[in-house]
Amino acid sequence: MRTRLLLWLVRLIAALPRRFLYWLAILVGTLAYLFPNRERKTASLNLRLCLPELTPGVRRRLLWATLVENAKTLVETPAIWYGDARYWAALVRDPSDGELARRLLAAGKGLIIAAPHLGSWEAGVHKLAQIAPITALYRPLKEGSLAEAMLAGRSRGGAHLVPTTAAGVKALYAALERGEMITILPDQQPPSRTKGAGVFAPFFGVPALTMVLVNRLARRTGAPVVFAYAERLPGTGGFELHWLEAPEGIADVDPLVGAQALNLGVEQVVRRCPQQYQWTYKRFRARPEGLPRLYD
Repeated sequence: MRTRLLLWLVRLIAALPRRFLYWLAILVGTLAYLFPNRERKTASLNLRLCLPELTPGVRRRLLWATLVENAKTLVETPAIWYGDARYWAALVRDPSDGELARRLLAAGKGLIIAAPHLGSWEAGVHKLAQIAPITALYRPLKEGSLAEAMLAGRSRGGAHLVPTTAAGVKALYAALERGEMITILPDQQPPSRTKGAGVFAPFFGVPALTMVLVNRLARRTGAPVVFAYAERLPGTGGFELHWLEAPEGIADVDPLVGAQALNLGVEQVVRRCPQQYQWTYKRFRARPEGLPRLYD
């Protein structure tokens, strides 16, 4: 029953006009800012940890903007999953027309796109699929019906979705060998129970359990790495796709050096558009031995 109601709500949201959805997001985000809740608490703590140079007033305004933008991501996601992929791809402007990606793909080693939880990664994947064949790694949802909706929605634009399993990783290597693109959300904490999946590396100066998958893929295949994100423009102006070459060392033989470069790349794009980052995610849930837990 719970799953059916949730799926019904998702479909209802998907049917609403985008302008109404964004007004709804402003209301939801403002309420989340005004009243105590888990998302506000997590985002507030993350902002204090990662951007201590900001004054309290600036940080409060950033917290409100973050909760509003996160709410926009929440309400627009169903619309993207159930909507016309060509419509959403057309809303994503790319002034460079993917010049960096096309140039790097010409070397024939494929291309690894690190796409953090910044802006609209749901709309962004539809735009990326128009540049070249793309395989996207995803973490399956626990709700079966929602997982099916997500899989169908993200695939609608032509992207090939593979899960975070051994078979999924194998598919990433195969795509790079074919000279295609792959995309990974680089700021997800890897499973701490999986030995060798991550190392602790600084993220905004705070130790964060960081995936080493991007480092391994780049080192073993020679594929270049770039960061990309679709910034949400004001009002209903759509999105703008931004590109950034990865910092030096992301393919280093030392996975710690690679993880440091990966986190630095995420930091660089987040600083460009901090209000649209998913600060509500418990990025520092895992802690090095001896350090206190942060989100209790």
